[in-house]
Amino acid sequence: MASAQDEISQHVLQGSGASQPSATAAKLVHEKLKEAEIIPTVIDDFTPSLGLHVTWPSKEHAMLGNTLTPKKLQDEPSIALHDIEATASVDTSASNVSYVITLTDPDAPSRDKPKWSEFCHWIASGVLKPALCDPKDPGPCPPVLSDLDEVMSYKPPGPPKGTGKHRYVFLAFVPSNGTTDKLHLTKPSDRKHWGYDAEKGKTKGVREWAAENGLAPVGANFIYAENE
Repeated sequence: MASAQDEISQHVLQGSGASQPSATAAKLVHEKLKEAEIIPTVIDDFTPSLGLHVTWPSKEHAMLGNTLTPKKLQDEPSIALHDIEATASVDTSASNVSYVITLTDPDAPSRDKPKWSEFCHWIASGVLKPALCDPKDPGPCPPVLSDLDEVMSYKPPGPPKGTGKHRYVFLAFVPSNGTTDKLHLTKPSDRKHWGYDAEKGKTKGVREWAAENGLAPVGANFIYAENE
């Protein structure tokens, strides 16, 4: 019997080489986001329409909740996107659409005491272009996000020692109004709380920032990382 991770690999991370988008893939991503309490803690409920691939130069990948060593995540990852929902309204072939990628940590400095939550690790936008893939490689080769405009530079995951596993959440957004114009995204004044004023017992982060910038979520992925 195939494991849940095998199903994810088959349905979600299959890339643009798939014969058709899979509604099953969207359901699996949604379930994983809810199981990890990313929905509704980090982002409001939504149905993913894009598969979000995250690959670090160390060859590590985000796989919807796999645990990775922080030292292998020090360099900025590459991002690829592809349709996974048969009813997707987002056309990834449109070269003039800007996609926004964010990385946020809702468990800073720890999940039990997230007084810095959420912590902004990355904000970048770009357009999709065909990947330069090895024709001998039978693996997926989805379009990659290129010509990145970084609003907040990539800060690699660095959970403090002894604070347990942190969720590091990647989200992909598109403009809610469908514009193809250049985006003028606001830059958070601080990484802690994404620059918003902290409120006792409440967290602020990517959800508020996305709403402020008129963005709608279309894809997500996440990892766990821990410094023992």
